[in-house]
Amino acid sequence: MGSEKQGFIWLSGLLFLNIFVLSTADVHYYEFSLQESPFTKLCSTKIILALNGSFPGPEIRVRRGDTVSVNVHNQANYAVSLDWEGVEDTIEGSNNTIQPGRNFTYNIELGDEIGTLRWHATSAWAAATVHGAFVILPVANEDYPFPAPTSDQTIILGEWFREELTEANQTIAPGSADAYTINGHPGETYGCSNDTTFEMQVDYQGLYLVRVINAVANETMLFDIEKHRLTIVGQNGTYTNRSFTSSLTLAPGQVIDVLLCPNQNVGRYYITARSSSGRHITNGILRYTTTTTSF
Repeated sequence: MGSEKQGFIWLSGLLFLNIFVLSTADVHYYEFSLQESPFTKLCSTKIILALNGSFPGPEIRVRRGDTVSVNVHNQANYAVSLDWEGVEDTIEGSNNTIQPGRNFTYNIELGDEIGTLRWHATSAWAAATVHGAFVILPVANEDYPFPAPTSDQTIILGEWFREELTEANQTIAPGSADAYTINGHPGETYGCSNDTTFEMQVDYQGLYLVRVINAVANETMLFDIEKHRLTIVGQNGTYTNRSFTSSLTLAPGQVIDVLLCPNQNVGRYYITARSSSGRHITNGILRYTTTTTSF
């Protein structure tokens, strides 16, 4: 429930009772555990830094104006710190590294941020696998400034290195990736039968808010969905004027929110992510789960 704060204002010699209605903001608590975990991709297994055993890391999902408390336990062999990119609030102690065997709690008070942001490790090598989405929904009963989506999907464009993390020089940025990923999946373009492919299931004429994050450190990424148009509605934690496109160009670290209306014949369509340098390409699948009324 909301709370009320009363105050008094003098205006033209008259006293007015001023009532401020304060909306209730929630506090969300997250526990992150940083560990060294084995992952198999490109037909080989390597050890990576991962939060809560996942790549990409866990998604934070809250509402505008909420407070977020993230307690990070470092159970790995490397010191780490996290960056909350796009958050306006100054986070006390955010520049401190969390030493192995220690923990640190980030307390984040959200303001006007809305849409999608991202979090990631500050170390360039660690950030390749330690990153995730920071989704900020409207407050309860608040309308979107665009048609309300029936569902939403986060898509993180990432990169994968064959080199073992423990062999890497932690003081320098990684070089060229050996593969790109969609939500951690390399897809079918790298010649390894064990690699998995990201799949997004949709209903015909549904309306989906797709949150696309470029977590690739040194490459501009090109993103498109075969035969489908996209409507851009937000970028980097704020709403934008609507614009229409058949593909997205995302600079390193950029986040773009788009609306997708699946309106093609029932089937499967490629979701494609590739670097602007043309070094690698990866595919996912958009799959229709309901039939059209006519063809």
